[in-house]
Amino acid sequence: MTFLSPLLLWFLAAASVPVIIHLLNKRRHKTVQWAAMQFLLKATKESRGKKKLRHILILTCRALGIAALAFAAARPVVSGLIGWGAGSVDTVVLILDRSASMELQSSEGQASKREIVLQKVRDTIDDLGSPRLILIDSASGKPQEIPSPDVLSEISATSATDSAADFPSLLTKAIEYLSTSNGRSEIWLASDLQSSNWHPEDERWAAVRASIASLQQPPAIRVLALSENSVPNTSFRLLGTQRTADGLVLDLEATRGEAERGKTQLPLSVNVNGAGSSESITLPGQSLRFQKRIKISDENENGYGWLSIPADGNPRDNSVFFAYGPARPVKSLLVSPSGEAAEYLELAAAPPGFEKQTAERVAPGNFKTANTSDLALIIWAAPLPTGTNATILENFVNSGGQLVFLPDETESKSDFLGMEWEPLELAEKGKFFILQDWNQTDGPLRDGLDGTSIPAERLRAIKRAIPSGDATSLSRWEDGEPFLTRKVVDQGIVWFLGSTPDYTWSNLGDADVLLPAIQRILTLGTDRFDASFLTEVGSDSVKSTTGIPLIREDNYSGETSPYSAGVFRIGDRLTAVNRSAAEDNLEIAGKENLDAMLEGTDYRLLDQVGQTAGTSESADFWRIFLLAMLFFLISEAILCLPKKATESTMSPRSFGSPAK
Repeated sequence: MTFLSPLLLWFLAAASVPVIIHLLNKRRHKTVQWAAMQFLLKATKESRGKKKLRHILILTCRALGIAALAFAAARPVVSGLIGWGAGSVDTVVLILDRSASMELQSSEGQASKREIVLQKVRDTIDDLGSPRLILIDSASGKPQEIPSPDVLSEISATSATDSAADFPSLLTKAIEYLSTSNGRSEIWLASDLQSSNWHPEDERWAAVRASIASLQQPPAIRVLALSENSVPNTSFRLLGTQRTADGLVLDLEATRGEAERGKTQLPLSVNVNGAGSSESITLPGQSLRFQKRIKISDENENGYGWLSIPADGNPRDNSVFFAYGPARPVKSLLVSPSGEAAEYLELAAAPPGFEKQTAERVAPGNFKTANTSDLALIIWAAPLPTGTNATILENFVNSGGQLVFLPDETESKSDFLGMEWEPLELAEKGKFFILQDWNQTDGPLRDGLDGTSIPAERLRAIKRAIPSGDATSLSRWEDGEPFLTRKVVDQGIVWFLGSTPDYTWSNLGDADVLLPAIQRILTLGTDRFDASFLTEVGSDSVKSTTGIPLIREDNYSGETSPYSAGVFRIGDRLTAVNRSAAEDNLEIAGKENLDAMLEGTDYRLLDQVGQTAGTSESADFWRIFLLAMLFFLISEAILCLPKKATESTMSPRSFGSPAK
């Protein structure tokens, strides 16, 4: 509770006036012993205790009535945002989450979470006597003073975006601002608590807590969580693109909320270079991953487009954008001695009929002179590289290339980026190493889009090498040892495959496992070239366009903000900008996460579950104190009424008259 006129609380001292008057009146009277009254005093002795209690209640009602009047005059306000505590707030720093997920509409109306929180903050600031309001929005991250809370919903810094949020960074900027300001301050965090925006496991939170503690007057922190139920929503996102000789393949996914069940039809609008068409897709359950192939003519080797589903609970997650350039050859390089294994690996990287795919083999000793700038994939079937070769491969992976290692007969104790091969193992005579477990939802051995599984259980090996190091295992042999591992390095990936397509090693050359795995890894490698046409809102490629105008090319929307999705021409570049993939992660940071992130700070969580957009976060309590004053005064008046005389107290017999 706080008071808009705290100086009037000094009038609480007036509550002592009835007590002072009572004490003064007691000193005015002197007790005089009078024998004639002893009989009367003795007769009323039994009721003296009740009278004393009534007098105390009357005195208490008078004092409380005056105190209630003083509280009402000071205008008390109870706010969920400011919590409990006397005194006024000089500065409020509002950190506003403008991420795409904040546009999800409330189940009780058409207002989005962002619009709801702006209304609540505006009403609360008005009730608090208009302290200084500083806004830090999640898109720009820049502090700016707001002259009046009435303009909060009208300025561009609070409008909808397709960006993500980074709360450790935003809180750091708020603390930096408060380090140069004086007076009592508070930080209000308005968010839907999406975990991908809060980063609960991030080590930066320790620095944030230390910075708050170092302030001369640490601020109170209020977390306004908008996690109420929302209207049904289906999100639509682009997972990737692949340019082919005659078109473009879009990898797409549509996802519904957890509460939605059953099959449903969704209209799909497609627009390519301004020409529109429509079709429909069927969601068999909560999600559907599918591919959309777009035919591209020779005269349109450069272009763009978008796809969208009908607007629903969140209009910011219903569309995706793409751009493309001329088709280019997909090149792979095999570093291996000649032999049976090399032949199978070349076939897997460039199968017959795949005209745009080529594979070249070089001996390990000649690798340092190879050109890797236009390669999508390097397959290394030789001893692990060292020296110059290792440096070239590291730079290749860091730039987005895909690197696959296979073991060879040579015993080597060298390592690459912390990964190494354990000594070769031979299966017992008459037995095989059998692949038993593999990830069917992630990695190169995942099931197809139609649900078809890769027959990885057919793999048999009589010789193997176990990859060792800090990497993710995507498949295992029967004894639990890893067969395929993945290590993400900067923009690329390093893969370790624990056998070789040579029949003195295994039947990996049968193509049941090798062909789909190599082709899927190769597809990831082509992303390093297609990435120049695709990016996310808030990425460095968009942020670095300061001074360069953004020219919107698509006709989906007229928004030209760097925080909006769309197809933009940035200088000479044509780039499709989509919302952050993290915005499709619906995991929420719970109370336990907040306790850990804000440990040791004066923070309070205000969860707005079930409240409507019209509910203010402040309540003006002065009327309640006026009603309390009336109650105390009426009670005092009732207690002061004279007691009604009974017949027995008025009879002559009560004064000692003789009986007849």
